Amino acid sequence: VALLESGPGLVKSSQTLSLTCTVSGGSITQTYSHWSWIRQSPGKGLEWMGAITYSGGTYYSPSFSSRTSISRDTSKNHFTLQVTSVTPEDTAVYFCTRRQDIRGPPPYGMDYWGKGTLVTVSS
Repeated sequence: VALLESGPGLVKSSQTLSLTCTVSGGSITQTYSHWSWIRQSPGKGLEWMGAITYSGGTYYSPSFSSRTSISRDTSKNHFTLQVTSVTPEDTAVYFCTRRQDIRGPPPYGMDYWGKGTLVTVSS
């Protein structure tokens, strides 16, 4: 399974950040699979943002739930992240991941990761 993040590398403050994760070698509708977005800001650790399940359900970290939306297009086998009203604090490398073992909370069970994409938010 391979995941590839794509989207603009530069976003202006107050705009909406949109990223797509395209999955190959596996299906985003595979039973029990959960597909997440995680980010790492400069000097900070990994922050799990939210996920979409194989059946289309979504769940989010409380830290991001008010500004974040995850959706999918099963015909294209990809899922997307949108973060509204971004600020320079949202500058980070954004990763998409697959989680097949969900017996624990994220990031438990994440077995495939994209390489990440850097998004810079300009002030």
